[in-house]
Amino acid sequence: MTPGFWRLAVHPSLPSTSELCTRLAAEGEPEGLAVMALRQTAGRGSRGRGWESPEGNLYLSVLLRPAGTLADGGGWALIAALGMIEAVSGFVPDPARLVLKWPNDVLLDGRKLAGVRLDAQAKPDGTFDWLVMGCGINLAHAPDLPDRQAACLAEAAPPPAPRDVAEALLDRLANWRSVRMAEGLGPVRAAWLARAQTVGTALRLSYNGRVIGGSFAGLAEDGALLLATGGRVEAFSTGEVLLSSGNRPEG
Repeated sequence: MTPGFWRLAVHPSLPSTSELCTRLAAEGEPEGLAVMALRQTAGRGSRGRGWESPEGNLYLSVLLRPAGTLADGGGWALIAALGMIEAVSGFVPDPARLVLKWPNDVLLDGRKLAGVRLDAQAKPDGTFDWLVMGCGINLAHAPDLPDRQAACLAEAAPPPAPRDVAEALLDRLANWRSVRMAEGLGPVRAAWLARAQTVGTALRLSYNGRVIGGSFAGLAEDGALLLATGGRVEAFSTGEVLLSSGNRPEG
């Protein structure tokens, strides 16, 4: 059963679940909509990348209308990542093989298993009008990515049905949404850190056209990445953590 907060609509095929969700959001759709497609013909990844979307993987976008401003988006990225790693952990014999990479990627043995695209619109006063989380999880197939290696859940266990993972994911997203509303970002941040690389892990961050090397120093209270570099700790609210040539996570 789909958790009661959500209204799940499953489509055989869509150009993009996020495109449909954002259009309906702009038309006034209430929060709680969840759109799933068995395949996508024009899937969208983060940072403008395309996303291969063959049948057998999970493509799910959800619509929220949270309180707060767009500056709070980093916290929702952490929630999306937590929801995904907790959802797939139930289908993997050894969940320790799963690690979070800031801010919202799930890695299996150091390779990308799942990621999130966030789209949002603000009201004139800067608060959220709507927020769409587009979640992609490689269950049966690992896409061919030009700049990194991907993984799929089939490498660790028989791939589950996308609908089963969708329902597990919606359950975990509803849980962390409730936690944030009741207790703030603190418990979310702590849970995210418990599934991420350890503090002190070397990493590189692509930021504003340059690559910054350093070590993982945790998360700021707002979910920003803390990077120890050049003898100090800096906070980054945007940027992309890069993977090493050996495909092990660096942060």
